[in-house]
Amino acid sequence: MIFENDEGLITKALSGNERAWVKLVKRYEKRIYNYSLRMTGATDEAMDLVQEVFLAVFRNLPNYRGDGVFPAWLFRIASNRCTDFLRRKNTNPLMSQSQLDTEVLLSSQVADEDIQREQGNRQVIKLLSGLTVEQRQIVELKLFQHLTFDEIEGYTGLSANTAKTRFYSALRKLRSLVEVAHAV
Repeated sequence: MIFENDEGLITKALSGNERAWVKLVKRYEKRIYNYSLRMTGATDEAMDLVQEVFLAVFRNLPNYRGDGVFPAWLFRIASNRCTDFLRRKNTNPLMSQSQLDTEVLLSSQVADEDIQREQGNRQVIKLLSGLTVEQRQIVELKLFQHLTFDEIEGYTGLSANTAKTRFYSALRKLRSLVEVAHAV
């Protein structure tokens, strides 16, 4: 199996090659899903956002200039869709504790490891809910996507210094949230 770069897949997809489009989607759908899940806290909403993102990518692929990095362009679309969704929702974007508990109970057939992982994910989502959307976005890119501040600049359009400031501000806020959670 030969690895095809994004640009090659994009060229093929634009010429009507369905397989190339599917490869491109498969390459990035999990990352977009995880980002959407951490931004919204809801699996159904995250799946809907993944569909919206890739529909927007499909519609706008002919406009992709290729002068940047494809993942940055893709993430910009995902970021805009998540931000729009959260604005439309106009409430606390993450699930309530009872919704999270219900989701875990509904999946009671999963193995113990999955339950422990779900509890960890639930704690992360709960902590992230204490951050602003802008802070969550930077934390997502830095900690979960493992990007440098220069790469975050390319993804978000923020300067690297602004991204760094938001990131460290978010870490301070997360630290205080963890301290409060452990004090209870």
